[in-house]
Amino acid sequence: MRGLFLTFEGPEGAGKTTQLVRLQARLEAAGHTLTVTREPGGTPLGTRVREVVLDPALEMEALPEFLLYSASRAQLVQDVVRPALARGETVLCDRYADSSLAYQGAGRGLPLSLLQTITQAATGGLQPDLTILLDLDPAVGLARAAARGQPDRLERADLGFHQRVRQGFLLLAQQEPPRFLVLDASKTPDELAGEIWNALPTVLTR
Repeated sequence: MRGLFLTFEGPEGAGKTTQLVRLQARLEAAGHTLTVTREPGGTPLGTRVREVVLDPALEMEALPEFLLYSASRAQLVQDVVRPALARGETVLCDRYADSSLAYQGAGRGLPLSLLQTITQAATGGLQPDLTILLDLDPAVGLARAAARGQPDRLERADLGFHQRVRQGFLLLAQQEPPRFLVLDASKTPDELAGEIWNALPTVLTR
């Protein structure tokens, strides 16, 4: 059987990585074999791309930014995600293609039709079985991110950009409600972890 592909999405500071780690621990304790990865990253190429796209010292236009993310995504899908799914593993990924539609589409203003065409080519049409969208007021999220240390290039973008990104995520969720689990990321980490865990049986038994 093909494994399950679960992704975590949301604006800056929403707690994606925290919830992914918590879910990883519970699934492993329940006996699931996992592959855990992130975007950009997860491969040697993806790690290099991550260093570039998040470097606050660099200026970058929207299209090259998106193409770099897409290159990292294509390598990740080919080298990590598809092989793990073929082995029957559950894949947890911190961000995936929805981030590009929200950040470079809604946030930067690139045409969604262009982003979708390139994303289709980069991923071969691979979609998550479930996307956990942690929704949060961007002002709150950016304050959380700032408390972690020096902001990266995306975190330094203005509040208007991050508000558009949030709306982009919510629009995607409205367009594909069966795939998205939208949660209020202003709740405590324990509350969110419980809501995610309680929602999983429906996906795991599909």
